[in-house]
Amino acid sequence: MFAEYTRSVWDAVIGQPRAVDQLTRAATAPVHAYLFAGPPGSTKDEAARAFAALLLTGIDDADSRDARLVLAGEHPDVREVERSGARITQDQVSEVIRTASLAPVEGNHKVMILHEFHLLDATGAARLLKTLEEPPPRTTFIVLADQVPPELVTIASRCVRIEFGTIAEATIRDVLAAEGIAPGIAELAAHAAEGNLARARVLAVDPGLMERRAAFAAIPHRIDGTGATVVRLCGELQGLIEGAAAPLAERQAKEAEELEARVAAAGERGSGRKALEERHKRELRRHRTDELRSGLAVVAGTYRDALVRGNVGRTDAVVHAVQRIHVALDALERNPNETLLLQSLLLDLPSLPGR
Repeated sequence: MFAEYTRSVWDAVIGQPRAVDQLTRAATAPVHAYLFAGPPGSTKDEAARAFAALLLTGIDDADSRDARLVLAGEHPDVREVERSGARITQDQVSEVIRTASLAPVEGNHKVMILHEFHLLDATGAARLLKTLEEPPPRTTFIVLADQVPPELVTIASRCVRIEFGTIAEATIRDVLAAEGIAPGIAELAAHAAEGNLARARVLAVDPGLMERRAAFAAIPHRIDGTGATVVRLCGELQGLIEGAAAPLAERQAKEAEELEARVAAAGERGSGRKALEERHKRELRRHRTDELRSGLAVVAGTYRDALVRGNVGRTDAVVHAVQRIHVALDALERNPNETLLLQSLLLDLPSLPGR
């Protein structure tokens, strides 16, 4: 008889063996603060909960009562803070400081998980710094950030930094296949997700993925230098991007239903309904940006393929087109008006011969 497999708290952390090893060792003698730095979809959020579960229980068993609650985001001694607007507000920083000072509810240890703290401004960072420098006893901070901007450098210096990288395409493909996605779809979704497992899971159940990629790939062959064509193409692309949110919206609806069921059973107090609504809005905004980013990468690929085949007019114009697309991709980080960005880009791109 084979022993029954005991689920690990790290099961949901994918493609990050170095981080898992560092954190497993750190849990035996934890310090007061950790910074998990890495891109969206790298499973650093899942790692934060896994590490918190290990800190509270001392054992790697995802089926223990405390671990189950932590991994579900429901343990009273693990407080997760998510932004409620475009940036981390001063009120949220005040709440972090106040909550950190309170004693644990059930055990002798408390964990504060601070999400998306790359969106913390300099004033908020200065206020939080004092708490990190003189942490309350029995409290561990886990600060999550996509990157470390200047405002976060000082806070980062007070934390043990754990790096999370983009997940390898082959790893994402294998995860999707293990979750029941057909091999061809798993391959395509893994490639389009660009290292983001959360996005890959959405794309894998998206019937419009092939259509969107084909539409973006055809752009260099359809533009003709006129504003009318650019406006028409932008409208088509944005319509496809809007439609791409359907699988995500369906998943969010299920989460909302589950929340309402818990509210009906346990009452409204502390339900997290507002936090869930805000997270869903952020996910939809990020999904739109990711779709546009992925599509523009496909457009750049069309130009690069044309260069390789040699069926272009002016080589320098096509090289400029690829460079121009990368400038637009960088601009997406600054939350521009997407319609104006896309129109400006397409007006500046050269036309390729029909396929």
